Amino acid sequence: MVADKTMQQVLSKSCDIGFCGPEQTIYIYNQKRKDYPVLFAQLTTTDGSFLVGRKAEKNFDWKSVKGKSIIGGRPGGVPEMALEYVLQKNGIQPGKDVNLMTNIAYTATGGAFKSKTGDYVALFEPTASMLEKDKTGYVVASVGKSAGVLPYTCYFSTKSYMEKNPQTIQKFTDAIHQGQIWVQKHSDKEVAEAIKSFFPGTDEDILISVVKNYRAINAYATTPVIKQQDLNRLEDIIQNYKPSLIPSRPDFNKIVNNSFAEKAIK
Repeated sequence: MVADKTMQQVLSKSCDIGFCGPEQTIYIYNQKRKDYPVLFAQLTTTDGSFLVGRKAEKNFDWKSVKGKSIIGGRPGGVPEMALEYVLQKNGIQPGKDVNLMTNIAYTATGGAFKSKTGDYVALFEPTASMLEKDKTGYVVASVGKSAGVLPYTCYFSTKSYMEKNPQTIQKFTDAIHQGQIWVQKHSDKEVAEAIKSFFPGTDEDILISVVKNYRAINAYATTPVIKQQDLNRLEDIIQNYKPSLIPSRPDFNKIVNNSFAEKAIK
């Protein structure tokens, strides 16, 4: 589900807890909503997309994409923002130094690349590993590793729900942290076996590759605690893309409640 739709489900009280990127919480808070969403646990700690090229590049340098074309993400989405942030960090100006294609549907980007569109494509797993398996694409870089640590996906509820149901939020956070510990203590193969029911028809070797790739970039949070410096970095990325998206930065302690996460890790 797209992040803004997830947020609307929580705000309309169709569900109690939401899971998406924390940028939605920032946007809603800035709309001066009285019962605004509050983040209470993180699950992933960086952008999960990979830059996939047409050949293996062991010593890949982001500057090598200059003059090339990249299939990017949805305009205004954090994956696209993170990609553009990384390009600019490496002296590459999107639209000037590189042709960034953002008019292809998210679900069709892998297929478009296989059909010879673009020199590179930004893909999430398991699509990146699937292209590597059939030798139609090769992972050359991690957008997340280059962008830095971010509270990329988080759990949240409305402020009122959190105040009325602290025990539910605590039990939920405790369960998330137990899952984080389990992932740390188990092999890529064991994690792949645990998640395969969520990826029907996907070969186990692909799932093992997925887990390995995400573990290699430290994408899996080891604690549900959200750090202010990491949220600041996400806000940097968003404002770098379009300053008007965050005209002012909310007080960290207004939109984040780490008390449940801190209790969970004790």
